[in-house]
Amino acid sequence: MEAVYVDKHYNLVVECKQGSKKACYELYKLHSKAMLNVAFRIVGNIAEAEDVLQESFTDAFHKLKDFRQETTFGLWLKQIVVHRAINLLRKRKIEFVEVEDGHLDNVPDEEPWDDENVQYQVVQVKEAMKELPEGYRMILSLYLLEGYDHEEIGQVLNISENTSRTQFLRAKRKLSDILIRKGIKK
Repeated sequence: MEAVYVDKHYNLVVECKQGSKKACYELYKLHSKAMLNVAFRIVGNIAEAEDVLQESFTDAFHKLKDFRQETTFGLWLKQIVVHRAINLLRKRKIEFVEVEDGHLDNVPDEEPWDDENVQYQVVQVKEAMKELPEGYRMILSLYLLEGYDHEEIGQVLNISENTSRTQFLRAKRKLSDILIRKGIKK
């Protein structure tokens, strides 16, 4: 049995393709907040995230005639936002350290998070993530928050899957160190 998805905004996309400004505005209203959050988690700066958002919607509306609606508009737009955000970071010249295949740092498994004061901890983790280098923050965001796997991250960032894994492990370790320093994680 084949999985079937239903895009509840299918008709809005069709209307937008036909030139309806109202439909385009409705799509913008429906997706702008979520897409701004995606961009912000990657670039770490609200003004730049807003720029990425606007450029992404402009790209999406210009390329809408090519959108075949084989997936949801939101997922298609999210891919545009992620690529735009990553391109912005590339312009900042992020460097990833390449590692030899099969060579991963030995990182001990981390203890599970304590469920007490979850909301407070989420805020503290978000603040600590702002202190991470851009490359670490980007890989953590793509993997943990956006749901990309290391193979996809490697393709998007033009790095090896192994480098993505290593950067992710280093980012987790650095984030853990920041949290410990702030007295948040014991």
